[in-house]
Amino acid sequence: MQKRLTVIVILLLSVMGAAAQDTPYVLKDTIIRRHSFFPLPVAGYSQEKGLEIGAAMLYSFYTDNKHPDPLTRNSTINLIPSITTKKQWKIDLKTDIWTHANLWHFKSNLRYHDYPIYFYGIGDTTHKADQSLLNNKRYKVQLEGERRIGGHFYAGASLLYQHDAYDSKDNKGIYPGLALVDKSGGYYTFIGLTGIYDNRDNQNYTTNGSWARLNVAYAPDIFSTRALWKIEAQGKHFIPISRKSTLALNINYSTVQGSQIPFYLLSEMGNDLLMRGYYAGRYRDQNYLAFQAEYRYFWDPKIPINIWFVHMQPKFALVAFGGTGSVFNNHNFDFGSFKPNYGIGGRWFYDESARLTIRMDYGWGEKRPGEPRQSGLYLSLAEAF
Repeated sequence: MQKRLTVIVILLLSVMGAAAQDTPYVLKDTIIRRHSFFPLPVAGYSQEKGLEIGAAMLYSFYTDNKHPDPLTRNSTINLIPSITTKKQWKIDLKTDIWTHANLWHFKSNLRYHDYPIYFYGIGDTTHKADQSLLNNKRYKVQLEGERRIGGHFYAGASLLYQHDAYDSKDNKGIYPGLALVDKSGGYYTFIGLTGIYDNRDNQNYTTNGSWARLNVAYAPDIFSTRALWKIEAQGKHFIPISRKSTLALNINYSTVQGSQIPFYLLSEMGNDLLMRGYYAGRYRDQNYLAFQAEYRYFWDPKIPINIWFVHMQPKFALVAFGGTGSVFNNHNFDFGSFKPNYGIGGRWFYDESARLTIRMDYGWGEKRPGEPRQSGLYLSLAEAF
């Protein structure tokens, strides 16, 4: 039985949060432009990794300080390194850059990890008893860029290179005896085109507006182990219910197509953003469709904290969410196979001018016969969507 422990150093977070901010701020339309830096130290334990020590560090800034535009969104650099006592480690660097007046938008993700994962097989009926522990080394480079072409519409291109190597860590479970495409790994280079509609009032903690994205990408066999197509379609809509509450809606669809598809590129259900409560990759297949709704309530207890050099008046949001989703191949789509998820969470606005938050969620999923109910605790920087 897998056991996990997450340790959050509350006092340290309070001190760092206070140091990252200049003045108290109430959420409203007026923007106070400033840079901020926030490190979130986290320690954890699991049987497959041992003791894990890491951090999530986010730096927020504006690219047009010399000639500022009030509409320009904040840009972020997010670095997440961690290491375990079993000599496993990972490093994840993400950037999200908005230029003057949001004319251009650039995103990148550079990742390397040497980390174990659990593999349960393919499809939406996998069993916990079949889990295999795999070693996985991954190199990933992802680049995206879009330009506003009129109104709230953006068009651009994407590039994704990913190289994976897999082997069985303990020679148990379903993996050793299962015939899989690219069982020991491979490499893929996806080149794509992207279209986006975005009229959100804020990209970090949205209270009004919509966002939709379509990306179509092709991995030619000259740059990949084999030729594949990948399509991703996403939509978000935010409805203000009152001055303090918002209903957020989200739909996601992804598909991978080709004559032979490696198991590690199949669409995976479950993570800290979508279908919270499911282990990432517990269910995987060619297609993935999921819906989620989240109710967010802004809460200002108006309690000032003055301890030594810490001077702050923290503000929060309370959250309840629910959704449903499923993975399926090209021939067995069935709404009856969709699985539930639901949960609660809390947010702390550590940079109120940019509406940047620390997010803590607990999600529950389905309970399969003979297994405990699937669930998970999530701690991260920024909203799920």
